[in-house]
Amino acid sequence: MKEKIYLIMLVIFMPTLLQSQNPIIQTMYTADPAPMVYNDRLYVYTTHDEDNSTWFTMNDWKLYSTDDMVNWTDHGVILKYTDFEWAKGDAWAPQCIERDGKFYMYVPVISGINNRGAIGVAVADSPYGPFYDALGEPFVQTEWGDIDPTVFIDDDGQAYLYWGNPKLYYVKLNEDMISYSGDVVRVPMVAESFGKRENNPERPTSYEEGPWLYKRNNLYYLFWPGGPLPEFIGYSTSKSPIGPWKYGGIVMPTEGKSFTNHPAVIDFKGKTYFFYHNGALPGGSGFTRSVCVEEMTFNADGSIPQLKMTEGIKQGIGTLNPYRKTEAETIAWSEGIKASQNKQVGVFVTAKKDGAYIKVRDVDFQNKGASKFFARIGTTHNANVTLEIRQDKLDGALLGTIKVPRTGGSDRWTLASIDVPKITGVHDLYFVFKGPQNTDIMYFDYWRFAE
Repeated sequence: MKEKIYLIMLVIFMPTLLQSQNPIIQTMYTADPAPMVYNDRLYVYTTHDEDNSTWFTMNDWKLYSTDDMVNWTDHGVILKYTDFEWAKGDAWAPQCIERDGKFYMYVPVISGINNRGAIGVAVADSPYGPFYDALGEPFVQTEWGDIDPTVFIDDDGQAYLYWGNPKLYYVKLNEDMISYSGDVVRVPMVAESFGKRENNPERPTSYEEGPWLYKRNNLYYLFWPGGPLPEFIGYSTSKSPIGPWKYGGIVMPTEGKSFTNHPAVIDFKGKTYFFYHNGALPGGSGFTRSVCVEEMTFNADGSIPQLKMTEGIKQGIGTLNPYRKTEAETIAWSEGIKASQNKQVGVFVTAKKDGAYIKVRDVDFQNKGASKFFARIGTTHNANVTLEIRQDKLDGALLGTIKVPRTGGSDRWTLASIDVPKITGVHDLYFVFKGPQNTDIMYFDYWRFAE
């Protein structure tokens, strides 16, 4: 009887799973999204919750990117708290911004100097890094609660950094982005600015942490998680980047398995997107979270209609070219897949079980069509490991099957190829992995089609 109920539920929910986009990353737990647009591509820097965490066990920051909002490429770990010699732990919510061809990443860590939180700044010549500590010491540190920095450059070139829990601070950054002028300013915590929290004289407003500064039509928005726990996302507005702020209401109510949330808002290719995190993946919780995204709209007066957590972006804003090398870690949706990286190939994915799959959306084969498929793959098993390429559905038309040869490990690879029936037009692709029931059935680095 239990088996029948399970099969019925699987049939009911499978279409939803296969159409889901949220969480946008399924190959590991991610949180605290920080989007940045550069050269017509959207980059999202995230924190990384370690598997099976029962606290905020976070040691590094990761990077993902997209140009179509549905297929996300994993660029791996781009910075660790150990890259700051003065830090001793806690790679928490960051933000990265570009100025004059350099990329500045502001991150909260625990200082080994005094065992308190501090904001560090790392710099790189590329959005992918490598990032290095710009100062060799904390960029800023107050008496307590120095987490969750958000950085913003206004139209006049003045840059600002906000941060803090339970207090909210800001500084005006100098043009070099690694120093600031004037004093650290503490923002007044008043109900008119951040809403009223009941029965808590130590925290009189709803503001909790995780600020995000954004500008639209000469109006400044400060998004923030509000309490008491579990957190909602609220917002405040001002005609100036330094306030005074006016409470605008709730953007996203308390939802999901995570008792925290972290907002981020960005414009990309004519649309506005709202990023957040929840605990929606299997094994998800307040300490194993996942980044999500929704399209965002505004009312005529600048106020924001309330958002709900949904399955995510239904319609992409671009297509994927199958005739260029595509990293296997470029994924719209996956199940049974974990991301890894090593010195031999960088980031790659591992199929953890029989039937694991990767979905890639809106692949444009154009009119010329494809007739050959290449993949860089490997396995530790001697036999019976295959990679199936299927069209449009998980059980869709079989374009081809590659028998994966034993290479001996994730540091040893082979480039395999097969002929496929000519395929034209725009399709979703599914890479389905078949093999022994035990874990790590095969490794997958990249793929491409040829005419």
